[in-house]
Amino acid sequence: METINQEFFTKNILSLLKETFEGSSPEGSAYLDRGVGVLNTIEKISAEKASHSIGENGATIAAHLEHARFYLVILLEFMNGRTEKVDWNESWLVKTVGETEWNALRENTNKAYQKVTETFQTIEDWDDDKVGGAMVIVVHTAYHLGAIRQIAKSI
Repeated sequence: METINQEFFTKNILSLLKETFEGSSPEGSAYLDRGVGVLNTIEKISAEKASHSIGENGATIAAHLEHARFYLVILLEFMNGRTEKVDWNESWLVKTVGETEWNALRENTNKAYQKVTETFQTIEDWDDDKVGGAMVIVVHTAYHLGAIRQIAKSI
């Protein structure tokens, strides 16, 4: 199996990951909404707003965030050799949160992001599985960032 340049890929995937979680630098952005990321978006949202859904069966901000956090943890496990099946429905069990739960969810999401960053920095051989896993982590999180931002605008 061929690998890509470790230094080049690590630098670029970490840049996209950082922007997805922390927002862009003033110089440019991979996203249309500059300066926004998961962490600074959820920082401004109360537990009450995080527990509000749009529509009858819509997911809440808290649900999207827990799902994204769960996904980060599980994808890292797969990148590190996990083979056991995952019950993805578990990642959607959170619907509403109180202030304590909301603060813990935000903190745990930040910890998961930090763990992903640390893991990416230590990868020496970006094979197909690791490249795919890293790309999926960024893309999946970006999707949920967009969903969270749309819900936040609507409530």
